[in-house]
Amino acid sequence: MKENTPQKPTADFTRPYPVFTPAMKATHTILIPDMLPWHFDLLVHVMRRAGYKVEVLHNEGRAVIDEGLKHVHNDTCFPALCVIGQYLNALKSGKYDPDHTAVLITQSGGGCRASNYIPLIRKAMAAEFPQVPVLSLNFSGLEKGNGLKLTVRDFFRLAYSIFYGDLIMTCFNQTKPYEKTPGSCARVRAQCVEQMKRALDDGSYKNLKKCATYLLKSFAAVPVSDEKKIRVGIVGEIYVKYSPLGNSHLEDFLLSEGCEPVVPALMDFILYCVINNVNDEKLYGKGKKTAWLFAVVYRWLYAKQKKLIALMKKTRFEPLHDFEHLRRCADKVINQGVKMGEGWLIPAEMTALAETGTDNIVCAQPFGCLPNHIAGKGAVRAVKQLHPDVNIVPVDYDPSATRVNQENRIKLMLATAKEHTLDLKSADPAKAR
Repeated sequence: MKENTPQKPTADFTRPYPVFTPAMKATHTILIPDMLPWHFDLLVHVMRRAGYKVEVLHNEGRAVIDEGLKHVHNDTCFPALCVIGQYLNALKSGKYDPDHTAVLITQSGGGCRASNYIPLIRKAMAAEFPQVPVLSLNFSGLEKGNGLKLTVRDFFRLAYSIFYGDLIMTCFNQTKPYEKTPGSCARVRAQCVEQMKRALDDGSYKNLKKCATYLLKSFAAVPVSDEKKIRVGIVGEIYVKYSPLGNSHLEDFLLSEGCEPVVPALMDFILYCVINNVNDEKLYGKGKKTAWLFAVVYRWLYAKQKKLIALMKKTRFEPLHDFEHLRRCADKVINQGVKMGEGWLIPAEMTALAETGTDNIVCAQPFGCLPNHIAGKGAVRAVKQLHPDVNIVPVDYDPSATRVNQENRIKLMLATAKEHTLDLKSADPAKAR
């Protein structure tokens, strides 16, 4: 009787994992988790120009989280759980052919568990879809021989795409809460994205001044009210900071509460990763052979950021944070040698936000994310000592946390912010924001 009982198929974890070959570029669709809603429109366009069939996943809901929980312990990493859940939920939907599908994840290569995403994803795929290759997009030498093949020109396009994505995100968030005609800001955003895609196609993307001026003028043309709303900064772990799935649509929630979301630029994180490689040589004597190259990349990226800031200062839009200023902000709170996960960047962004009038800050962190809890939640007291009026609320995002509890914590912060605004108005109306 026992011999006739059907046995459940088991994955063979000892066999070599499938590798994405050059021939698969023409036959496979590459799935990307929905991490960067403001930037992926342009980044994916660059990858499609390079010949890859790329699709960003937008599947959400409890089914996605439950799929992730089957293969990722809830204490391991909530972003990894979300990413794997999106992959598996999409592959089981019937929309994709597993024999002609691959999945892609970005890796920073730091000392965070994010550097272990690839083994976690491969383990999940081996159990459910063993034929699906896992690709890595990284700049730190991880996963050699099984990643995307992009040209130097493609990387330049990716860098400019991040700058333009940051500018669109910033202008939108500074315009949307005040638009007089509902939907006008969203239409401008769509127009700007399409214009930047055309610039990436015809080569004019390299004219930073022309492209940035177009974006700034487009959003400046949206009619807005002179109403003052509570500004709320969003800092924290890179995935839950930007991903709607990871942060329960935090930006949309803040907009629905009548606030202005203030989200730091993605390029700040890129510059943070680059300068850390330069600091490694200075602080630890590590990477002496490549530190000079990272220094060159940093100077090029920072020079572009400075140009964007100069252009924004000529408009009504509050400019992006100057990254060298962010480094000085970090030095007031924590040493730049603290670089696990988002490390010193989190307290630097909190301090810079407080200095520019964003006194209310949500520190988004995955449950159990040690780097984020130390450099984020653990640095709150030091930031408050510098800026006593700052209102910071750390919010945990994990599979057991309910959206209503997360939003209630933020609502309590907003209630405090409104009381503070009323106090300012009664004391001195000119100081009220």
